Amino acid sequence: MSADVKSYAAVDLGASSGRVMVGRVGPDSLELTEAHRFPNRPVRVPEGLRWDVLGLYAGVLEGLRTAGQVDSVGIDSWAVDYGLLDADGALLGNPVHYRDSRTEGVAEKVWATVPAEELYAATGLQYAPFNTLYQLTAARASAQLPYVERLLLIPDLLTYWLTGEQGTELTNASTTQLIDPRTRDWSYEIASRLGIDLSLFAPLRQPGDPAGLLRPEVLEETGLTGPVPVTAVGSHDTASAVAAVPAEGERFAYICTGTWSLAGLELGAPVLTEESRAANFTNELGLDGTVRYLRNIMGLWLLQECVRAWGDPDLGGLLLDASKVPALRSVVDAGDAAFLAPGRMPERITEACRASGQPVPESPAEITRCILDSLALAHRRAIADAQRLADHPVDVVHVVGGGTRNALLCQLTADACGLPVVAGPTEAAALGNVLVQTRAHGLVGDLAGGRRLLTRTQPLTRYEPRGDAARWDEAEARLTRR
Repeated sequence: MSADVKSYAAVDLGASSGRVMVGRVGPDSLELTEAHRFPNRPVRVPEGLRWDVLGLYAGVLEGLRTAGQVDSVGIDSWAVDYGLLDADGALLGNPVHYRDSRTEGVAEKVWATVPAEELYAATGLQYAPFNTLYQLTAARASAQLPYVERLLLIPDLLTYWLTGEQGTELTNASTTQLIDPRTRDWSYEIASRLGIDLSLFAPLRQPGDPAGLLRPEVLEETGLTGPVPVTAVGSHDTASAVAAVPAEGERFAYICTGTWSLAGLELGAPVLTEESRAANFTNELGLDGTVRYLRNIMGLWLLQECVRAWGDPDLGGLLLDASKVPALRSVVDAGDAAFLAPGRMPERITEACRASGQPVPESPAEITRCILDSLALAHRRAIADAQRLADHPVDVVHVVGGGTRNALLCQLTADACGLPVVAGPTEAAALGNVLVQTRAHGLVGDLAGGRRLLTRTQPLTRYEPRGDAARWDEAEARLTRR
């Protein structure tokens, strides 16, 4: 390898799988390869739904072993969930999964103390039943609580196991509903009113901050030669993915697609109006003082659950068949909490269509087309609402993440939005993770420079809008009338 090319390990943990990717970066090159991919399967135990965090850590170690010598390591993951440590730094049980039922009805209890409007004005976070704030409120009666000395969000927990150092990375902390997006610090007043002890959190870290060195035991297990630094990245995977949006200028929207669709804008300041709260937009923190102003949409979770129920048929064939189904015959609200829990997804989608008086999709192809049309419609609503609420018009939509492989969804999104869609890169979170590490080590300059490097080095596909916007308006009206 050339002396001016450096290698960076990006640990990227999604809700259904984890991977360790290696980014090899030179002055005008960026090559990403997969070292190791492993499943992320939650486990249902008598007390509820839990993450197999030890299995994830084993996958990370195996990935670092396979990656070979690297110049730095960074970790990103899904948001909101956490592990609890005792005074010895030992984990107190497996972290609770955000889809666990313990937060049912908790938001109303929180709002009785801090009304929803005040909570949004202070933290800018959209309502989601699994936000860390609600999880902590639900855990108040836990027998673990008297023994808790430290709370670490998932990427910070794995970083601690790798390095022995504790910290709370800011972009992920901003998803807890305990950060003030204006000050980019804890919302001490909200925490105090709700009886949440912020001293449980380790000190805040910024993306690019050093997070320690791999422990000698980790070096021995992975075969790496030390010292190997661990760098804090945008540890919320969406923060890393948005960092890897290959955009020019400011007039763009993005959709980070995968289990979830995160659709919105990159802004310089949060939007904390009551209208924004009512539209269920969130203000999460990004790199370089930016705000990720977006709406969470259920995403390809709907299709993933259906495919699982159908016995994992060939996805390419399923999408080809779906492309032949008449468009917009039936649509559902892709943001409906009724689709949040796992299980019986095909039946739930058909039941929703039946209840709304629409034609009921029956075959896998018809259900798949219903899902993709519904997701495109949700993308359309989110991007139109974001532009209006933030007074920030856009000229193009960038789609990044796993959904870029779904050409039908990308084309439908262009059709629905009436804007060109640029799809790629697919491994956006891993690439954004790598870019923050390269910046920290002086190989890449600012965020715009990193994005220009991605534009030059990563494959991108452009989809032009087609069809009749009135058909999407009519489908939108069908959902609104319900």
